[in-house]
Amino acid sequence: MKKWFFFGDQETQEGEMGMKRKRTLNNLKIHALFVLYVYALFKFILFKFGAIDMTFLRQQLKQSLGNPDDITVRLQKGNLIPFKEISRSIHVLSIHDLINMIGNIAIFMPFGIFLGFMLRNKKISLIGAFTLSLGLSLILESAQALFSIGSFDVDDLILNSSGGLIGFIACKVCAKFMATTLQTKGRPI
Repeated sequence: MKKWFFFGDQETQEGEMGMKRKRTLNNLKIHALFVLYVYALFKFILFKFGAIDMTFLRQQLKQSLGNPDDITVRLQKGNLIPFKEISRSIHVLSIHDLINMIGNIAIFMPFGIFLGFMLRNKKISLIGAFTLSLGLSLILESAQALFSIGSFDVDDLILNSSGGLIGFIACKVCAKFMATTLQTKGRPI
């Protein structure tokens, strides 16, 4: 026997509460995976899978801030000309260059996918996804120059941001496909 309440029957309310709990749990899982991904990204790009040594970072930062000219020199030694390394890599096309270019794109694709999932209710645009990908890549490239643990490369910004955008587009296309598939099977979205 159904009990009627002011806003609907008990079964409907319990079903909606179960769906909200499930949605909240799924969001928590996605956010936890995102944190793990960002941790792995920083660990890979900045520490090449080595241990994250905060003492080392403090020493490097202290050294860089003590002599700002070192940062300028590191930036000058890096690549500040857009598409310079990409063009060189395409012309040379060694296996190392190919892996580096594909890797710089692929490593940021999950970031775009996470953006698609985590910001799906915010209606983020392609420009927004590209900008967020560019921002994260800029943080990582700048950290390499600041902590003297790599070189700043503007082409990495381009490739990383492109990877984030590709991941975001893939997420949106898959979501659209899933929504269409569920609608054609008569299930609500």
